[in-house]
Amino acid sequence: MLTLALSKGRIFEETVPLLVAAGVNVTESPESSRKLILPTSDPGLRIVIVRASDVPTYVQYGGADFGIAGKDVLIEHCAEHGDGEGLYEPVDLNIAAARVSVAVPASFDYAAAVRRGARIRVATKYTAIAREFFGAKGMHVDLIKLYGSMELAPLVGLADAIVDIVSTGSTLRANNLVEVEEIMRISSRLIVNQASLKLKHAELQPLIDSFRRAVEG
Repeated sequence: MLTLALSKGRIFEETVPLLVAAGVNVTESPESSRKLILPTSDPGLRIVIVRASDVPTYVQYGGADFGIAGKDVLIEHCAEHGDGEGLYEPVDLNIAAARVSVAVPASFDYAAAVRRGARIRVATKYTAIAREFFGAKGMHVDLIKLYGSMELAPLVGLADAIVDIVSTGSTLRANNLVEVEEIMRISSRLIVNQASLKLKHAELQPLIDSFRRAVEG
């Protein structure tokens, strides 16, 4: 039995067509089912539904043979878990595309703060990405780790800026925030447990190849 780790929402929805291309149908939806383990039309493949940030952990430590996670999640995971030892990243699936950006209140002069070398407070879930980005710019920042509702932090004076995922920018605009710098473009990647790839190679490799063909095709 192969186990695929997925998170609910956009990644799950955009993975379904890739599974179909590989000849696999998901027989239940995580949005309508309370099950955390979902069967598929392939009796040798099941799906476990976990938090997006937990997908690399399940794969790295053998709770799942393979999974799909955003590049942002992978960078943060590797920063906290020994560079993701035991994880293999064979395919950029080009799904759930977005960008990691710096955003500030419309009234905050970010460019001036950068020019004068001001020390600013930055709220983010992506501390490893933010630390590397601001460090490369030579900026002094105090990072405040948050797990959600990032846009609220500048509105209540907790932070001067945020580093967060931006897709359409509508949430920023709704909270009178503006995107001032793009840090990186991200998409979701197929990740594989290296031990599983060795022990279950005959079962895993055809699925990896099917995902690759679906992306390239």
